[in-house]
Amino acid sequence: MLPPAIRQLELSKIFTLIEPGPVVLVTTCAGGKNSIMTISWTMVLDFSPRLAIATGAWNHSFAALRQTEECVIAIPTVDLLDRVLGIGTCSGADTDKFARFGLTPIPGNFVKAPLIRECLANIECTVVDIIDQHNIVVLDAVAAYVDDARRERRTVHAVGDGSFIVDGRKLDRREAMAEKLPAGV
Repeated sequence: MLPPAIRQLELSKIFTLIEPGPVVLVTTCAGGKNSIMTISWTMVLDFSPRLAIATGAWNHSFAALRQTEECVIAIPTVDLLDRVLGIGTCSGADTDKFARFGLTPIPGNFVKAPLIRECLANIECTVVDIIDQHNIVVLDAVAAYVDDARRERRTVHAVGDGSFIVDGRKLDRREAMAEKLPAGV
């Protein structure tokens, strides 16, 4: 028998226990029109520059992502949380999200999708695979940029129930792990 303080969680809620990487903004450009979508389910695949995001046809920008097979993953910080939420709760079908949320598009070097000036980092990506059964888009990073002048560096992680966790203190254990990491990491 379980101790009284331990309660059973509905299986449909387990995603709140294993939150993925930070909430990101994904930009696309199709037909000369820039768009942005908020994505809270991201993952790194292996130790390569391969990433994946979870999204699908319910998201207006997904059609552009499928058509152009490229995007930018922009990593916002906690000071942008309200804009990130706003972007995720309106549709690019009828909204210029860059204008509405005061974000600055910057041309990329390798893809047509724009970087976002206000974000801490931007990663230009090409689509490797779309796994429709699981709504997963597999991406290869082709270039990455970090704004070293940006003071705010804390990212936001979605729990999945409308609440968020902000990155806290950074703990450095690189020396202890150095001999355990694969070569080149």
